[in-house]
Amino acid sequence: MSLFRIEGRFVDNLTKIYAFYTGGFLLFVILMAILEQMGLSADVIGLCFVGFTIAIYALIGWLSRTMQLSAYYVAGREVPPVFNGMATAADWMSGASFVAMAGGIYVGGHAYLAFVVGWTGGYVLVAVLMAPYLRKFGCYTVPDFIGTRYGGNLSRFLAVLVLVVASFTYVTAQIDATGTIAARALQIPYEAGVWFGLVGILLCSMLGGMRAVTWTQVAQYIVLIIAYLVPVFWMSIKQDFGIFPQFAYGDAVARIKELEPILGVGTLKPAAPVPGLAALTTLHSDAGSSAMAAWKFVTLVACMMLGTASLPHILMRYFTTPTVRAARSSVAWSLFFITLLYFTAPALATLTKLQVLDPNLATSIIGKSIADVNALEWIQKWASVGMLKVVDGNGDGILQINEFFMRADIVVLATPEIAGLPYVISGLVAAGGMAAAMSTADGLLLAIANALSHDLYYKIIDPKAETRKRLMVARVLLIVLGAAGAAVASLKLTGILGAVAWAFCFAMSGLFFPLVLGVWWKRANRAGAIAGMAVGLGVGSWYLYMVKFAGMAPWLGLDDLRFGIVGTAASLVAMVVVTLMTEAPDRETQAMVDEVRIPRGATILADKA
Repeated sequence: MSLFRIEGRFVDNLTKIYAFYTGGFLLFVILMAILEQMGLSADVIGLCFVGFTIAIYALIGWLSRTMQLSAYYVAGREVPPVFNGMATAADWMSGASFVAMAGGIYVGGHAYLAFVVGWTGGYVLVAVLMAPYLRKFGCYTVPDFIGTRYGGNLSRFLAVLVLVVASFTYVTAQIDATGTIAARALQIPYEAGVWFGLVGILLCSMLGGMRAVTWTQVAQYIVLIIAYLVPVFWMSIKQDFGIFPQFAYGDAVARIKELEPILGVGTLKPAAPVPGLAALTTLHSDAGSSAMAAWKFVTLVACMMLGTASLPHILMRYFTTPTVRAARSSVAWSLFFITLLYFTAPALATLTKLQVLDPNLATSIIGKSIADVNALEWIQKWASVGMLKVVDGNGDGILQINEFFMRADIVVLATPEIAGLPYVISGLVAAGGMAAAMSTADGLLLAIANALSHDLYYKIIDPKAETRKRLMVARVLLIVLGAAGAAVASLKLTGILGAVAWAFCFAMSGLFFPLVLGVWWKRANRAGAIAGMAVGLGVGSWYLYMVKFAGMAPWLGLDDLRFGIVGTAASLVAMVVVTLMTEAPDRETQAMVDEVRIPRGATILADKA
């Protein structure tokens, strides 16, 4: 009985609490599997998984409610490194990582590994350039660091502006993911699914702020990593690739390369293009050998790396650790927990592609009768919510490679059904995808609301505002921003990965060099930071508009997914030139920067009530 006896502070019992939670969740999965064997319908199973997990997250959010500023903004700065690493991993592994990344690799092949390389490599930049030093500073938000380091309301306001643009773009992608999952699990229209997902997101974060988000994200990481790994291991064993697919899927790649020319991949044009859905004719396993292909890979990696090191909702996670040393340690734990998924994503995409293409597998559909394919339950379910379509383009009644259309974002969610696994695994994956999207959306909405309430409202508009009023403003903003994000997501302006790439480019365009040089160049001053943020965000946004919407030819192959390269370059030039043309910061500021660069000791700014 003493194993789960809770004594002392909550943070001292985290291992016991989350061990009990994990065991309870696994028992729930086993219960659902038993009920499926007893005849419980797939729709009810999906509803139970999504409903049960959201209810648990909402309960954690309710129990974590607070009216203390430090707890609301930075979880009281008492999150241990291991658990902060799990929370950061959940915050990071968004709908893009869980839902869309493997789908991108499935459709686009090697080129989409740039996301994996860039996102993982970005954490090296966070560890080396950012996390310990921002934690040493002791700020509540990223604009709080900018405003205090450089001084003045304009610099703080511009940092808030960049944060809002980048984070709002990112949050629409997460709400998009929740809508996709809810549409399938609950058999409701996608447009209704985004609002369902929003309700769950707000329940987790509105009352407890960063404290609630932190403890729900730890719970969400446990769900999402179990949900991601189980079907991949199951498929690998089922296809005779062993129990560690991460090391053995090379044989599956070789088999796909044999099948693609036979099936006409890359040679047959889509029978009848379907808006929003991709035909399997775009599948390829090779990256391309041209210099331009290599350049695009490298520049996309650079955007993902610099964007990772500029995202306010990720940097905020390191404000929650007890010490500067703990912030550095939690970055290492974040990388470990993230790698568990990222190392598996290519294997998942490969094994799922093989399930569809290989005629030796019972689950393959290419070359089968269209009537038989349309009779499959998973085809019917996903088609009914507009995520999949089969078209008999040549009228021969046989499904060709160019007659099957699917939204890339559903690949992970549909994998258990494609592989013929029990539906309880589909429910598990839906719960994991919802956890991934909700955890990131929570962090993003909180980052925006905290910046607006703390840095805009309190620091600029009403410095005398009481604690209760400041927290009320933050909570109202959470609701308003969430509703706006759901409304934009329902318009389907771009896919999940596209929206995420834009968010990273916005963040790096406006914040990367003001943050990095704010720590590592004590000569950097207010005028330079203002120029860097304004020019970087302005030039990057202009370039995105011209390339994506005005028909301008991309410069050097830098398309709309890579506009951050242009914005960041402009930001660096503007910041350095303006800084050197204006007066250096005073001695007090330069001494403060020297102190920040020592990754140990007491924080510079003390928390205030």
